[in-house]
Amino acid sequence: MNNQSNLYDIGVIGLGVMGKNLALNIADNNYRVAAFDLDEIKVQDTVKQEELERKQFLKQSTQARILGCNNLSEMISKLEKPRVLLLSVPAGAPVDGVCQSLIEVGIEDDDIVIDTGNSLWTDTLEREKRYAKDFLFFSCAISGGEVGARFGPSLMPSGSLKAWQRIEPIWQAIAAKVDANTGLPIERFEPGNPVTEGEPCTTYIGPAGSGHYVKMVHNGIEYADMQLICEAYHLLNQGLGLSASEVGDVFERWNKGSLNSYLMEISADILKQADPLTGAPLVEMILDKAGQKGTGLWTAVSSLQIGCPAPTIAEAVYARALSTQKKQRHQLSQRLSGPSQVALVNTDKQAFIDQLENALYCAKVSCYAQGFQLMAMQANEQGWQLDFGEIAKIWRAGCIIRATFLQSITQAYQQDGELENLLMAETFAKALSEKQQDWRVAISGAVLSGIPAPCISSALAYYDGYRSETLPASLLQGQRDFFGAHTFERIDKPHGEKYHLNWSGDRRINKV
Repeated sequence: MNNQSNLYDIGVIGLGVMGKNLALNIADNNYRVAAFDLDEIKVQDTVKQEELERKQFLKQSTQARILGCNNLSEMISKLEKPRVLLLSVPAGAPVDGVCQSLIEVGIEDDDIVIDTGNSLWTDTLEREKRYAKDFLFFSCAISGGEVGARFGPSLMPSGSLKAWQRIEPIWQAIAAKVDANTGLPIERFEPGNPVTEGEPCTTYIGPAGSGHYVKMVHNGIEYADMQLICEAYHLLNQGLGLSASEVGDVFERWNKGSLNSYLMEISADILKQADPLTGAPLVEMILDKAGQKGTGLWTAVSSLQIGCPAPTIAEAVYARALSTQKKQRHQLSQRLSGPSQVALVNTDKQAFIDQLENALYCAKVSCYAQGFQLMAMQANEQGWQLDFGEIAKIWRAGCIIRATFLQSITQAYQQDGELENLLMAETFAKALSEKQQDWRVAISGAVLSGIPAPCISSALAYYDGYRSETLPASLLQGQRDFFGAHTFERIDKPHGEKYHLNWSGDRRINKV
């Protein structure tokens, strides 16, 4: 941190929800911030917020920690060299626009520009090359939303090691913290009182693009985790007939066990919330059309491109897409038949709730296995050396998918750094083997009741697919050879040898 009164430690460009809260978080940790936004009102609001918090929570301090700048020229003149500039602007063209503007106002080649938006990882690769002669382009994906940015996010930095060494102290200071013994978050919600103990939820991910790729997969897992919880709600509400508030109570109980997570916590809160306008459950007044910003789609596309099975993440994206087809769903609900009777109506409610809890846990493990396998395959493709134990550790607090469950993933990778799939970890293999029957019962109940559960079901298909030593791909490859002469391998011949059967002729097999 800089002790010279006329120079600042870091510049923050873009003072929307995330940028403003990151600036305040950095200031809380005794770093001085120069801040700029094209919207002068946002600059003023950030400066006023810092002043208000400083007077309220740091009564002994009178020196402003955030300087509002009128333009980029003024900002870079106020920063200690080599300069560090954090960009909190929308992904895509705005990032390049700011970079070009910085070049025009005299940024230097050893200055560091950090993209903290949800950029596509391949864009980050291109930008590192494009701006190599002008400055050090660095990237840091951030998870945690508004509250995380303000009081401690999960940070996934990647790029130049030289740049990382310069910003590492700031990142470790502002990141969320976890108790090293329990793996539980050390939470804070009070300005001016940063957490200085515990393990910071940040680590150097690897070369350019790797941090944004890891965050992209994080978001893909997030899509699936959210959908899994929504499917559980649907089964309990439409299947068992529990009210929204009663489902909220179930989720509260689940949140005290192996399903403890931020998403489970907020889902319980949402379900127990009454609509201020009508008094009905708020969830029943919200139109059932889900939005998306693209990162889950990017994850699904990446899995298809690299050939990594990630059906649960893909189904979560499809579920959101299906939800937007409200008009067609309304029309078809009047035309398409379902079961004559909801199978779950006469079931033992508590027994099914317990079975569904186990099913949700199993599906969650399956979903994470897909995400970590995808990261491993892309890392192999790109030559990245990703530390999956460390990645699991930095997701334990600050981010949207934070959960105690991640402590088990961390331990699994600490015990076996070469773990190829989470399903191979003894703790998860044992748990899923014990709970898989409940998983099947829950899905059977959904199918027989006509309640869609695409993510819970696809997660089981993934589990069963890897559990099957033999799959019907032998027939599929025979089909491909029949109509396209695509060849096949034989189980009784060396791996890699290709054969083709003359389907339209004498039907002899020839080695190709």
